[in-house]
Amino acid sequence: MIVTGATPLAALDAVAIDTETTGLDARNDRVVQIGLIAIENGELAPKSVWERLVDPGIAIPPRSSAIHHITNSMVRQAPKFVQAWREAEGHIAGRILIGYSVGFDLAVLAHEAERAGISWMKPRSLCVRLLAATANPNLPDYSLEALASWLGVELHSRHQALGDARAAAGIFLAMIPKLAERGIRTLAEAERACLQLTEQLETHVRAGWTEPVSRPEMFRSFVAVDPYAYKHRLADLMSAPPVCITSATTARDAMALMLERKISSVFVSDAGEPDGKIAGYGILTERDLMRRLAANGADALNEQSGGIATRPLISIRERAFAYRAIGRMARRRIRHLAVRNDDSDLVGVISARDLLKLRASAAINLNDRIEDANSAFDLAAAWSQLPGVATSLLVEGIEAVTIAEIVSEELRAMTRRAAVLAEQAMVAEGLGTPPCPYAVIVLGSGGRGESLLAADQDNAIVFAEGAPDSENDRWFAALGERMAPLLHEAGIPLCTGGVMAKNPQWRGSLATWTERIADWVRRSRPEDLLNVDIFFDLYPVHGDHALAGDLLSAAFAAAADKVPFAKALGETAARPLNAFTMFGGFKTDEGRVDLKMHGLFPVVAFARALAIRHGVQARSTRERLAGLRALDIGGEADFTRLITAHGKVIKLMLAQQSRDLLAGITVSNKVEVAALSSDDQAELKSALRNIQLVPDLVRDLMFR
Repeated sequence: MIVTGATPLAALDAVAIDTETTGLDARNDRVVQIGLIAIENGELAPKSVWERLVDPGIAIPPRSSAIHHITNSMVRQAPKFVQAWREAEGHIAGRILIGYSVGFDLAVLAHEAERAGISWMKPRSLCVRLLAATANPNLPDYSLEALASWLGVELHSRHQALGDARAAAGIFLAMIPKLAERGIRTLAEAERACLQLTEQLETHVRAGWTEPVSRPEMFRSFVAVDPYAYKHRLADLMSAPPVCITSATTARDAMALMLERKISSVFVSDAGEPDGKIAGYGILTERDLMRRLAANGADALNEQSGGIATRPLISIRERAFAYRAIGRMARRRIRHLAVRNDDSDLVGVISARDLLKLRASAAINLNDRIEDANSAFDLAAAWSQLPGVATSLLVEGIEAVTIAEIVSEELRAMTRRAAVLAEQAMVAEGLGTPPCPYAVIVLGSGGRGESLLAADQDNAIVFAEGAPDSENDRWFAALGERMAPLLHEAGIPLCTGGVMAKNPQWRGSLATWTERIADWVRRSRPEDLLNVDIFFDLYPVHGDHALAGDLLSAAFAAAADKVPFAKALGETAARPLNAFTMFGGFKTDEGRVDLKMHGLFPVVAFARALAIRHGVQARSTRERLAGLRALDIGGEADFTRLITAHGKVIKLMLAQQSRDLLAGITVSNKVEVAALSSDDQAELKSALRNIQLVPDLVRDLMFR
């Protein structure tokens, strides 16, 4: 996993370090022992430990030996620092260095490297002592013993390098929940919080220590990405229609068909026809046939394909991006994926050969690890890769709207996996399996495919049957109660507006939702419709997608001829606040302009309200505007300008959020004006002026 400033502390690939020395003079004293222990998957890795005595080249004073019990005779045959450090570097490489008062250790090591004539580059590091001062500013004492007592960490082999490294690691892990309570969850947030402890840092400087915490802005977080994998969806790359054979077809005939068609796989079902439900098929590949021939000889050619085919099929959605297919193939160690549509019908196949246009798979940093996640920790590790990839894609020139679609894909995948894990937890707790068919749906920007990096939870549940507070409803309430903390701990915060399936107003049977929608469309005041609008952005991510599709169609049908309802939704877009001062500059707060309020929201609300009014059942803002333009109900140029403005606003917001996340700054929808180039500022002003046309467009187009 690539570590960036956005990596959660709980997901850090780190190593705790401690040194024992000849004294406390960081410049002149020497190392006599180095101890390391790895932190992996949020736990100590007791098998990944390393400790070495080091010959300091000078005598160890008795007062120092009295503390760490390392004597001159013990280090006489030990390696010199050069040899020991080169060995240690192999254990540290690519990991975050963690230690108690680690500024001392870093200073000693830097001076040792200088004396030995070897290159030294300070690793990215965190100081346990400074983190403790951040997590609990009221502790009377920040000694290692005091911190261990506070957090219930046992100390062993005190004043031995490995023992103290183990203590630092244990304290760090125990502090992670305490830091989270203070809003410090990521590496960059921890760094920035520690760097605010200026008094303690000045003490370190006076003592000759190295700054113990790295500055997040020093680390560029661009990662190698292949733009192709993030531009293209599988629907554009797959082979379609899929080639199918019956289960009774012999291996000989299946092989002949593959040779004739120049393909490497066929799908197998009883009917032998495409377009059926994915569950009814197996797959037979050329490698399957070769293995069968190697095992059974020529007799294998007469075997029926149904007995050789692999089931169940591993599949992927046709609207998924290519990077998702690459990750899934790598994770499953396969070379073919069935491709399904939103109704779970088999529509095609994607093979490793189809993806040969891509560069090395190492460039695919958003892989399929979400699908393997078994905990909030696993989900957090996967989610933390997004900011670095988003930054790199912007640099590569990928359209910001496409990057927002990728972020949305990951948000949906996270929500889907949280639902699966919550369902598994329900079974494990003896609460049983789902009592009826249901679907988990994502609302708002995640549903529209326009999520940015400040996304929170917006989800709901629709189930087949059951009244409010019925046994069925209570089961799904419990499911929602388990989903929400999983996503929150993984880095997707709870929705401040309460739009989550754990809350009664955001779950219900199809009948309950139908009644709820009927109540909504009878309303005519915008203040009565808080959070209702985002329901019309719904996208199913888990369970019975057809159930969610029926619900969305019913909602659009119910709202289409309810003019007061559409008008009420449109009024929120008809009142955008002026983004400019009287002299034409940006209205800012601490140097930042709120682009969600002034730019994104008016366009999104306008497109949604008119789409509902005119029956354009599209999800994304761009598709809605294009659909409205196609109806010829307004000026083509107006819609085109809004599409362009929407894309520009998303680009600037996404770039700012990525920078902030990687630097440990709280992510928001506000963009720092001074950080924009003069061209970007000019383009943003043009975009916001075009968006100020929205009120007139709402009034002109709502009733056409």
